[in-house]
Amino acid sequence: IPEFGTTFVRGILELTRPTTFDELLKISGLSHGTDVWLGNAKDLIDQHICTLKSVIGCRDAIMGYLLHKVMKPKLAFTIMESVRKGKGLKDEWIPEMKASGVEDWYIESCKKIKYMFPKAHAVAYVMMAVRIAWFKVHLPLFYYCMFFSIRALSRSSDRSVKPSKKEQDVYATLELALEMVLRGYRFSNIDINRSAANEFIVDPDDKNAIIPPFTSIDGLG
Repeated sequence: IPEFGTTFVRGILELTRPTTFDELLKISGLSHGTDVWLGNAKDLIDQHICTLKSVIGCRDAIMGYLLHKVMKPKLAFTIMESVRKGKGLKDEWIPEMKASGVEDWYIESCKKIKYMFPKAHAVAYVMMAVRIAWFKVHLPLFYYCMFFSIRALSRSSDRSVKPSKKEQDVYATLELALEMVLRGYRFSNIDINRSAANEFIVDPDDKNAIIPPFTSIDGLG
């Protein structure tokens, strides 16, 4: 699924086991930020200092959290802007944060962040991912047809990539193909009368199969 299929994000999913849309938003922020997850939120979760729900995910969450701690709105906004730009915390802010009840781990986390993702972007990405996930669960053959048509064929026809990168791309495609087969679906043979030119299509004669296009044959433009 887009935004959640890379090895990096899968690692976050396996550790945090999200169950809500809000947690998916936080994971989107964690995976798109710099020094937000690795060496920061991940360590806090590993050490049981806090949970996925309480770590800093998106930039907007900082201001909301500080306002919840009854800090002055202008200062809360200024701190958020400084942290999300990677400028950390000024020394004079820290006593005020502690006086408002901001935990030490939260302050240290703010100091480490180099860039933070805006929540609105995370919402757009996660909404797209959830919509696509619905098709993957409820109309899987249509999902696989689109995946292989858009991703697999464009990769196999790209001769400009370095071998190592191409091998990684092929691995990701084969992984999805294996997943499809393990779910009980399969590829039909290319058919001179039924195959499309460059799109995978659902086999009208087999409810569990998709038909490859002619361009899936290597070297056939």
